[in-house]
Amino acid sequence: MKSLSIRESRIGMLLAFPAIFGLFVFFLIPFCITLYYSLTDSIAIGKFVGFQNYSSVLTSSTFRLAAFNTFKFNLIAVPLIIVISFGIALLLHRKLRGTTLFLTIFSFPLVVPTVSVILFFQIIFSESGAANAVLNAIGFPIVDWLNSSNAFIVLVVLYIWKNAGYNIILFLAALNSVPKEIYEAADIDGAGAYRKLTRITVPLIIPSVFFIVIISIINSFKSFREAYILCGTLPNKSIYMLQHFLNNNFANLNYQRLSVAAILVFLVIFVIVFAMLKIKEKIGDYEM
Repeated sequence: MKSLSIRESRIGMLLAFPAIFGLFVFFLIPFCITLYYSLTDSIAIGKFVGFQNYSSVLTSSTFRLAAFNTFKFNLIAVPLIIVISFGIALLLHRKLRGTTLFLTIFSFPLVVPTVSVILFFQIIFSESGAANAVLNAIGFPIVDWLNSSNAFIVLVVLYIWKNAGYNIILFLAALNSVPKEIYEAADIDGAGAYRKLTRITVPLIIPSVFFIVIISIINSFKSFREAYILCGTLPNKSIYMLQHFLNNNFANLNYQRLSVAAILVFLVIFVIVFAMLKIKEKIGDYEM
């Protein structure tokens, strides 16, 4: 039995080796190199300057604008996509007529290339696009959606449209995991729809909700692709994100500022995810 246990341990370590090797090569080593660059004055044999690069970046008006826009986008877009996705999932969970069709429509953006999605939004929100045609038809002035502060609204709508389908699928899976017997017992006790939602559905899918929120936050930090393709490297200042700051410093070969910003973004995402997991753990302990 002991030899069998040792053999199983070795097989387990062998199977885990590719993941551990990948983590070491593609994360730990690049992270250490980036950290080194952020503390020196050049990428060669640089002189150690401590937190001077961090001070330079944190006092930069460009970085502050990018950080402000990124966190504003997160605070607005993430709650919106969670509420909208959950609401749609609740409706689809009722097995209404056309549920499969609607689920397919909402899932469609997941399989469409990002460039095609951006092209679709440019057709709608360009100066001569469909949105302005509708506004003009009902007597409203034409809006410059992509080159004004309205670009922020377009980016939020694009983020929700692009990512809501994935969230809906996850919410539906969570809703389907709730035992029907609990709802039947609640019906016998005379519980209404709101009470069943707040006392049964939401508490039982809390683990899935936390996972979906974390995924939504991570996806919101990746919205640079959409903003970049939609409005270019120097968009309206309302959608100048941290990823723009990173990309522009990379283009200018300013690896010190780039490294500092990358470390700061990593720390922020790490703290947010860690805090979410701790809150989930506390809620789980409270429910037990």
